[in-house]
Amino acid sequence: MTAAHSAAPTTADQPEPLWSPGPDRIEGARITRFQAWAAERFGAPAATPGDPAASYAALHRWSVEELAAFWQAVAEWFDVRLTTPYETVLADPAMPGARWFPGATLNYAEHALRAGEDPDRADTPALLYVDETHDPVPVTWAELRRQVGSLAAELRRLGVRPGDRVSGYLPNIPQAAVALLATAAVGGVWTSCAPDFGARSVLDRFQQVEPVVLFTVDGYRYGGKQHDRTDTVAELRRELPSLRAVVHIPLLGTPAPEGALEWDALTTADGTQAEPVFDPVPFDHPLWVLYSSGTTGLPKAIVQSQGGILVEHLKQLGLHCDLGPGDRFFWYTSTGWMMWNFLVSGLLTGTTVVLYDGSPGHPGTDAQWRVAERTGATFYGTSAAYVMACRKAGVHPGRDLDLSRVRCVATTGSPLPPDGFRWIHDEVAQEMWIASVSGGTDVCSCFAGAVPTLPVHIGELQAPGLGTDLQSWDPHGRPLVDEVGELVVTRPMPSMPIRFWNDPDGSRYRDSYFEMFPDVWRHGDWTTLTSRGTVVIHGRSDSTLNRQGVRMGSADIYEVVERLPEIRESLVIGAEQPDGGYWMPLFVHLAQGARLDDALRDRIRRAIREQLSPRHVPDEIIEVEGVPHTLTGKRLEVPVKRLLQGAELDKAVNPGSVDDVALLRFYERLAQERSAS
Repeated sequence: MTAAHSAAPTTADQPEPLWSPGPDRIEGARITRFQAWAAERFGAPAATPGDPAASYAALHRWSVEELAAFWQAVAEWFDVRLTTPYETVLADPAMPGARWFPGATLNYAEHALRAGEDPDRADTPALLYVDETHDPVPVTWAELRRQVGSLAAELRRLGVRPGDRVSGYLPNIPQAAVALLATAAVGGVWTSCAPDFGARSVLDRFQQVEPVVLFTVDGYRYGGKQHDRTDTVAELRRELPSLRAVVHIPLLGTPAPEGALEWDALTTADGTQAEPVFDPVPFDHPLWVLYSSGTTGLPKAIVQSQGGILVEHLKQLGLHCDLGPGDRFFWYTSTGWMMWNFLVSGLLTGTTVVLYDGSPGHPGTDAQWRVAERTGATFYGTSAAYVMACRKAGVHPGRDLDLSRVRCVATTGSPLPPDGFRWIHDEVAQEMWIASVSGGTDVCSCFAGAVPTLPVHIGELQAPGLGTDLQSWDPHGRPLVDEVGELVVTRPMPSMPIRFWNDPDGSRYRDSYFEMFPDVWRHGDWTTLTSRGTVVIHGRSDSTLNRQGVRMGSADIYEVVERLPEIRESLVIGAEQPDGGYWMPLFVHLAQGARLDDALRDRIRRAIREQLSPRHVPDEIIEVEGVPHTLTGKRLEVPVKRLLQGAELDKAVNPGSVDDVALLRFYERLAQERSAS
């Protein structure tokens, strides 16, 4: 982003920040205390008095240059409990295949539940569950430990052994968190899908990993309506022959189907019988399987490790998000998105985790803000799309609600446009830490984003994460500063996949991240690393708009176009043509009552020309009934691009991964009409 997006008059080199933390906040931040401790114990650079930017830059440089020392410091600072010690921190730094903490054994669930060992905290909330009534229901640390201990014992009785897969077809309810932790406690491998996924989408995921246990609900509530899922569950049971047991959670109150076990019967043990037992597993033992969006074939089944996720999430949540006892951590998510796994990991820091199961906009657009108010959230995460929807709907959270406990609003899923930064600043609180973060399912964490001691600049992520050697490269592998390039990570992170499921030779894993730059992780995003140390994400590099050598991310187009009140959502595609030409259409989903006439087309073109680049004015502006997304809400830029280049629908996209496959037929027909003309 340019200086023109900043909050106040600026120089090119030193734009005025939108927000800066005060001295007390910097001094009290956990990352400040960590730096002082690591300087004394591990030779990390000490903080520069009065210069938090220089302090963080030095700490970050040390964290990537001295990877082993940094991750050892993280493990010791957070008191990671090892049943057996490690031989070395990083035995092999090669990517893919880096080997972290060989010899160490531990258990993720033990760390997630250890705050409940403190008698003073046993009766305080570990979880706060909220549905569309917005009435919070607490689950105490003692109750969470009891339920996990009881369920883990039952899983063992069902024959679940370390490495066995356990699956959940569940919404964001406490039972899902309990099932994940019980699975981890026995060394099983967790995997989940949200119940708004259809049977085919779920089977595309679960059939790959062959679960032995399936946790299901009878249905879910969303948007004020009940959605029955009994037929879908029956189909899953028929099509998953690996299942030994199905556990029924009666969210809508229906009895368990024949042959299914009742949730309550598995979680009623108490006393010593319910004291959780944690099986120690190797550091690189699988913890869970996450899935890519699966837009161009079967979803990638991404396997991450107990130890790798443990230390990465302790770093990310404890240092970058500054979470600890006394905090309440709310991120709007579903169990089909990595942010749910990340949210549950808030327990690792002793934080109370807020679970919201419901529509983001029911009964009104401000629903998420009301949940934050009712639960006393101190850290609230959402999507950039939700922030922009609130802006368009004229929501005034700071005026209408008591959000005084919220000290950070974080966004992810897509780049937060500058107008989103301004809206949070103006309409929530001017003294609000705004953390736009960017990462991926692939690492279940952030490459860049929140740093509690740094200022916030409009349109920019605060900094790369500690231990993340984030760089921007040109096509020849040369680092860039203040220029758009490929987002790469040049040294390993502990939460990188240990493998993909059903990828025995590792070829699919290598092709996904290491094909362009051997031994270097290429994520598939366009990014700019500024000379001030901040980060800008421009959108996916494989759907980049490249006009006459000038590259622009799709997010930049959306930011400008969707400011217009007539545009509900848009989709821009840059498609190389067989004749060597380049066709760049813009598809617009109009707000109710709006008309795509010549005047609106002219306003769209003028906005892009004046605010972005004359070269990126679209060739055509075409009205559509809606913009297609993945089931986790990402615009289907690459599959639509392939359709417009002539690919058949079933080869361009996995229909089961799409929210509304009928919307894609339009692009298929459009391509056929263009080729016939």
